[in-house]
Amino acid sequence: MKLMFDLFPVVLFFAAFKVFDIYTATATAIAATFLQIGWLKWKRRKVETMMWASLAIIVVFGGATLALRDETFIKWKPTVLYWLFGAVIAGAELAFRKNVLRGLLGEQVRLPDVAWTRLAWSWVGFFAFMGAANLYVAYNFSTDAWVNFKLFGGMGLMLVFVVVQAVFLAPLIDGKKESR
Repeated sequence: MKLMFDLFPVVLFFAAFKVFDIYTATATAIAATFLQIGWLKWKRRKVETMMWASLAIIVVFGGATLALRDETFIKWKPTVLYWLFGAVIAGAELAFRKNVLRGLLGEQVRLPDVAWTRLAWSWVGFFAFMGAANLYVAYNFSTDAWVNFKLFGGMGLMLVFVVVQAVFLAPLIDGKKESR
């Protein structure tokens, strides 16, 4: 259910693009992100920092797309978001020796320190790759192909990445052998 909630603006963006155009889709994504946060606030639930960051990025890049009638800005939005996620994970590791993923998942999964470090850096690499892949598709294919990639390609690649990580991490998951 959380995945569907998180995908709400992307799915609406996709649908609005298919029915209308990139500008209607952009306005829809902005409105959907505001609605998402409004819903969480109304339900008195925590709005995660990354959701606030996503709102800021969609407002800035989506707003520029609408104001300037230039779809280049909205095409940059996923790349900026991916690279921001990667930079946060890398920055926390390098500057503070803090593993963001352990902070998020440490209660559910117990891994050795080396596995947490590898996991963090693999996500940094994945986000760097996804940002570059988004730009490649945005600049080398039609807007329609980019919109399809944004929903299906991005989600598909993330699913494959998560499954591959699960396969590699499964033998390391052991609550008794964890070292913090």
